[in-house]
Amino acid sequence: MEPFRIHILGCGSALPTLKHNASSQVVDIRGKLFMVDCGEGTQVQLRRSRVSFTRVQAVFISHLHGDHCLGLIGMISTFGMLGRTATLHVYAPCEFERMLQMQMDMFCKGLEFEVVFHAVDTTQHQVIYEDKSLTVASIPLEHRVPCCGFLFREKPLLPHIRRDMIDCYQIPISQINNIKNGADWTTEEGELVKNSRLTYPAAAPRSYAYCSDTRYIPTLHQLVKGVDVLYHESTYDSEHEARAKLYYHSTAAQAAQVALDAGVGKLLLGHYSARYDDESVILREAQKIFPNSFLTAEEMIFDVK
Repeated sequence: MEPFRIHILGCGSALPTLKHNASSQVVDIRGKLFMVDCGEGTQVQLRRSRVSFTRVQAVFISHLHGDHCLGLIGMISTFGMLGRTATLHVYAPCEFERMLQMQMDMFCKGLEFEVVFHAVDTTQHQVIYEDKSLTVASIPLEHRVPCCGFLFREKPLLPHIRRDMIDCYQIPISQINNIKNGADWTTEEGELVKNSRLTYPAAAPRSYAYCSDTRYIPTLHQLVKGVDVLYHESTYDSEHEARAKLYYHSTAAQAAQVALDAGVGKLLLGHYSARYDDESVILREAQKIFPNSFLTAEEMIFDVK
């Protein structure tokens, strides 16, 4: 099976600490790399994680708080110094376009690659990126500024050919694509061979939802129903639920409730408040509601399956 992995580059919140970096992840889907958020220090974390700079083809910015976007201009500048020529696509709230262009005019003159900006409507759940193997959709969230998450979903694969049956019935290679797309086969003797005998199902499509800074949304589970892996911010434990509500963040228990209601396979916790020297209190709280919960940490890799 082709890889579908989440590389954690940073899982801290806005206040810098010596333990955690600002928010950033790389999603590796079948060898295609997509960055989600790009806080300060992201490019150093890319080096530490041994993730190739040159293979990042798009960056998705959830919202315009510095711990989620201030690392982007430095990374673009580094791309230029490394001789990048491939287009970089940036998906972000529309307000970011003017600021990004000003930064590029100041710090990134003479780039040999194009940076293409795509404005994201953070109030809509809609597909914002698509290629032959996957889609990325926005997930409206509720924060102090316009904010959205991102849902990465593989497209269904065609069924696999049963080579033994192809050889048995001497089916020509020219017909294999037709059979993958559902066609039956009729032999020279007039025997009908059903498609189900000639193929076996491909693996089920995999999915990953990234829910950045947000207060608890009771209906959020409807948009991430059944995903294999859910990342949901868990800035506080329940002792600080009032603070979470005030600053439009979530507790670990609230993140776990979304995971439980959505019936996801695995919950990843992150965006920890700097007040926690030990995030085990966050993990314990989440696992009481949703046992398959995990703390994220820099340089960790999670498989989506």
